[in-house]
Amino acid sequence: MNQSRKLTDGALLTAIFMMLLIVSIYIPVFVIVLPLPFIIFASRHNWKPSLLMFAVVLVLTAIFTNVLSISLPILMGVGGIMIGSAMFQKSSAYETWARGTLGFIAGLLFVFVFSQIMFDINWVDEFEQTVTESMEMSSSILEEIGVGEQTDELKEAWQGQIAVFKDLFPAGLVMIALVMAFISQWIGYKVVNRLEKKKYRFPPFRTLRFPTSIVWVYFFALVFSFFDIDQSSIFYTGINNLLVLTGLLMTIQGFSFIFFYAHHKKMSKVFPIIIVIVTLIFPMLLLYLVRILGIIDIGFGIRDRMTKKEK
Repeated sequence: MNQSRKLTDGALLTAIFMMLLIVSIYIPVFVIVLPLPFIIFASRHNWKPSLLMFAVVLVLTAIFTNVLSISLPILMGVGGIMIGSAMFQKSSAYETWARGTLGFIAGLLFVFVFSQIMFDINWVDEFEQTVTESMEMSSSILEEIGVGEQTDELKEAWQGQIAVFKDLFPAGLVMIALVMAFISQWIGYKVVNRLEKKKYRFPPFRTLRFPTSIVWVYFFALVFSFFDIDQSSIFYTGINNLLVLTGLLMTIQGFSFIFFYAHHKKMSKVFPIIIVIVTLIFPMLLLYLVRILGIIDIGFGIRDRMTKKEK
C-alpha cells in the first residue's frame, strides 16, 4: 500500500512539476513554486524515494525541453528535497532552513559550473561587464551635460566596488540561497499544512538564537582581516566572505534580540519594527550597533539573564 502511494504521489507530483516548469518558461514568476512538488514528496516519503522522482524529472526535462534546461530542475530539486526530507524527519524550522540553504547552494554551484561549461558564461564576468557598460553610459551622459570633470574619479571608485563585489561572490551566493530556501520553505509549510492538516510553521522571530560558535568564527575572521594578506589570494577572499556572512548572522541575531526585548517588556510590536526600518534606512550609523548587540546576546546570554531575573 505504501509503495503504491509512493508511485502515485511520484507520478502526480512529477507531472505537476513539469507543468510548472513549462509555465515558468513563459511566466518566470512561477519559478518560485518549482521546489514545491519535491518538498511535498520528500516530506511524505523522505529523501531516498525523492531521488527517483528527481531522476525522472531530469529525464523528462531533457526529452520535452532540452538537455541544456536541466540546470533549473537540479537547482529546485536539490533544494526542495533537502527541505522536504528535513520536514519528514521533524527537524526544527531553522534547521530545515539551514538544510534547504545547503541544498540551494549546491544547486547554484551546479548552475554556475554548468553555464560556464555549456554556454561559456561566467556570472562574475557578466556582472562586471554589465556594471562597466552602465558606468560608461553614465560617464558619457555626464560629459554631455557638462559635469564630467569627476568622471575619472567615479570610474575609479566604481572599479573598486566591482572588485569588492567579485571577491564577495561566494557570500552573495549563500545569501541568495538563504532567501530561496526561506521562500520555498514558507510556501511548502503553507501547502503541506493545507493538504495534510499539519502544523508546520516558523517560530516567532524573537526566539531565533544562533550557536555560540558563530561568534568565535566571526571573531577569528575579524582578527585575520587585520593581517597584511595578499588580496589576490584565496585565503583573503575566504576571510572576507566569512566575515560578511557571520556579520550578517550577528546582525540578524541583534534584530531578533530587539524583538525579544520588546516582547519581554510587553512593548508594542510596532517598536521593534520601527527600529528595523530605521536601521535599514541609516545602515552606516546603526547596523554595526545592531551587530554588536547580536554578538553580546549570543556571547553573554542576555536573554537567559533577563528571564532568570523575572523568576
